[in-house]
Amino acid sequence: MVSGPSLAEHAYVRGGDTQTPVKILVVGHFAVGKTTFIGSISEIPPLSTEERMTRAGETVDDLKGVAGKTTTTVAMDFGRLTLSDRVVLYLFGTPGQQRFLQMWEAMARGALGALVLVDPERLADSFAVIDLIEQYGLDYAIAVNRFDGSPLREERALREALDLLDDTPVVTCDARDEKSSAQALITLVRYLQDRALQEQT
Repeated sequence: MVSGPSLAEHAYVRGGDTQTPVKILVVGHFAVGKTTFIGSISEIPPLSTEERMTRAGETVDDLKGVAGKTTTTVAMDFGRLTLSDRVVLYLFGTPGQQRFLQMWEAMARGALGALVLVDPERLADSFAVIDLIEQYGLDYAIAVNRFDGSPLREERALREALDLLDDTPVVTCDARDEKSSAQALITLVRYLQDRALQEQT
């Protein structure tokens, strides 16, 4: 006998014939703030697969520049954000460690685009992430996550360092702040809409 969805499952799936579900990936390198970002903005309790980091992980994960980090995502994060009566975003946060990259391809299926979180002090760590997103053919925007004490960087310098196309959006955000995170997502969605219109003409 097949059982119906539980009340908990209903909380994660928004019903309604007029709703357009949009799958968005929230990606980035290890410890860039993906779980924090989704947690700050999700209108439902986010589904998280955070686990305590162990000594065994130290031999395979690059912990440089992430002092004090005690947990990490081992599968994915999931959240939901309703932008309007017609559009609801389903946010899928990918794990950042190199050993989990094989999961990204499956998670990318059906995604409309990606928000790439970047640490301005570890830009080189973002190269492999951007390469993967481009391999999957996803349009994306860059969200530079401001960590405490990190200096402001000029957008032109960021674009050059990340080798971005001229029309790729670049925004600065604080992954802990709901409004800041929302603005980053709105920037991505507007970019995706513009891209869709360009393809139709």
